[in-house]
Amino acid sequence: MNTKAAEELPAVSVIMPVLNEERHLRTAVRHILEQDYAGPMEVVIALGPSSDRTAQIAAELTAEDPRVRTVENPTGRTPAGLNAAIRGSSHPIVVRVDGHGLLTPGYITTAVRLLGEMEAANVGGIMHAEGETEWENAVAAAMTSKIGVGNAAFHTGGLAGPADTVYLGVFRREVLEKLGGYNEEFIRAQDWELNYRIRQDGGLIWFTPQLRVTYRPRPNVRALAKQYKDYGRWRRVVTRYHKGSVNLRYLAPPAAFLGVTLGLVLGAAVHPVFLAAPGAYLLGILGGAVVEGRGLAARAKALLPVAFATMHLSWGFGFLTSPRSLARRVIASRAPSPANVVSEVH
Repeated sequence: MNTKAAEELPAVSVIMPVLNEERHLRTAVRHILEQDYAGPMEVVIALGPSSDRTAQIAAELTAEDPRVRTVENPTGRTPAGLNAAIRGSSHPIVVRVDGHGLLTPGYITTAVRLLGEMEAANVGGIMHAEGETEWENAVAAAMTSKIGVGNAAFHTGGLAGPADTVYLGVFRREVLEKLGGYNEEFIRAQDWELNYRIRQDGGLIWFTPQLRVTYRPRPNVRALAKQYKDYGRWRRVVTRYHKGSVNLRYLAPPAAFLGVTLGLVLGAAVHPVFLAAPGAYLLGILGGAVVEGRGLAARAKALLPVAFATMHLSWGFGFLTSPRSLARRVIASRAPSPANVVSEVH
């Protein structure tokens, strides 16, 4: 691209909240810095109070490349880190990346072009899960299948078009400032909640399969269960905070959890006929593993039903047990004002 064309491209701020990301941080930043975007770019890492070498690695990255700098995120919470990074950045286009997310080649160039072409407020694409161990490969297969996550396009792919939400996102700064940035009360589901407000304000959320971010799944069953329990818990908060935002896809995991749990209890205490429900669920995930496990190694294929069950039942449990006090706290709070997220002058 010639110099004049590059000068006409909007400058981009890449924001990245991190906490205990020593395993992936350096690679994630490298994938950003190696993007082919010809316009100005900065990377702002919001550092949570990590217990590993994340802060040291971030310091090394800032010393190696002047485009990278850090801001503090004392709470370690993702939405607070995102807002801190927005405050610490300065450019009109804001690209969200996570510490374990790897941008694919051409990601920023394509996203900026689509923001302009579609007159969108936010564009994004596919959360493309890829594992590094057999367990992670099983989780990746579950996270990219309709059996695992339903028909969400940002997980499973689909045609380009308007969407309720997208993975991560590339935003116009003025949209973030107008709406007050991320609501810091939403420990999880902050992306969905922000995109809901954008749509309510008349903004367009645009999904395209052209945009892909490689995602590293949680490394064990316990971490995956916590992740999905939190997803379910906070999605319930969203439905209580934004009335009318629930849909049938979000009710499937709670229904599965109730069916399996009640079936096991009643089957043991009342009559074996009640075991039909958990039995049908087991057959369903075993059959799903046969279909979705094609191409996986034998161990990953054997672990796939465990990944399905962990995701479904943890999400359902989190949704059903989400305390009303969480929603009341969120409802009583106010989203950060635009003055709190407006860019600093650099």
